[in-house]
Amino acid sequence: MKTRTAVTTTEVIVATLILVAVVVAVAALIFSDPWGERPLSHPDRDVDPALVHYRQTREIPVDMQYVSALAVGPTGDIYVAGDRAIHVFAPDGTKRDDIDLDEEPTCLAVAGANHAKPDRLYVAMRQHVEVVTTDGRPVAKWETIAKANVTSIAAADEDIFVADAANKIVWRYAPDGTIQGRIGDPDKKKHVPGFVITTPFFDLAMAPDGLLRVVNPRLLRIEAYTIDGDLEGHWGTASPDVDGFYGCCNPIHFAIFSDGRFVTAEKGVQRIKIYDKQGQFDCVVAGPEQMTAQAGDLAVDHNDRVLALDPIARCVRIFEYDSDKSTPQTDKD
Repeated sequence: MKTRTAVTTTEVIVATLILVAVVVAVAALIFSDPWGERPLSHPDRDVDPALVHYRQTREIPVDMQYVSALAVGPTGDIYVAGDRAIHVFAPDGTKRDDIDLDEEPTCLAVAGANHAKPDRLYVAMRQHVEVVTTDGRPVAKWETIAKANVTSIAAADEDIFVADAANKIVWRYAPDGTIQGRIGDPDKKKHVPGFVITTPFFDLAMAPDGLLRVVNPRLLRIEAYTIDGDLEGHWGTASPDVDGFYGCCNPIHFAIFSDGRFVTAEKGVQRIKIYDKQGQFDCVVAGPEQMTAQAGDLAVDHNDRVLALDPIARCVRIFEYDSDKSTPQTDKD
């Protein structure tokens, strides 16, 4: 009896140790991949050089510990937000100005020439938006959004659109800070699925056709909305191939050319790509060989240069079309 009891005790101890090991392994997997981003297959880490139609022509160092946002103004000036400030650079990278802020910015929009207030910068903090002039004078602080995580902001001719990843909604504001509406609430009758967001990446931008483009991250696509919130269409496919979006939640950042083309950045693989205005893959701006880290915010200037914020090197990388490559797609119709 004593022998049998000893064996039973040993079995229990062994089983317990195995169970603990399994729990530890599962916990390690969960915490190393908290959003379930590890896919069953990986994309080709090497991008075919024939697909890379751009080259880096300039690098603008940014004297900040943390860089969070990038925008280009109507005159071509480059605005970089981070720490508790906005740094302003001329198109050639010359430092022009510093604008101090009271809090850490998360995203930034510069009013265009046709905006109701063309000299305005709309700077978002985590739960509210502040407005300053392009020379740094404070104008307004908008009301706090409850439980918000503001990740992107865009200025149209009249409205300002704010992407809130925590509440999974886009807020539509008037220039005075009054909320005009919400975009993205699930609505089966209007075929609006709602934004599926599991990571703090939720980007948007106004397009030349007057439609608001918004990433629906978990669906791996970019959706087009009217300013009143009607879903007009979408594009994007889940694929490890270069023409698709990889992982669980992409693209993380995008910007739009004046002719309607898109430039996108992904997480999980370092590549910046261009799509035509219908969402068809065109070419690669930069792959893992050109980008040493995941791209931060993106912007496009008036000369169709692609600007990418590098949060590790704390700089702005500027890419230009390589004339030795084939002509990129430019839909004019």
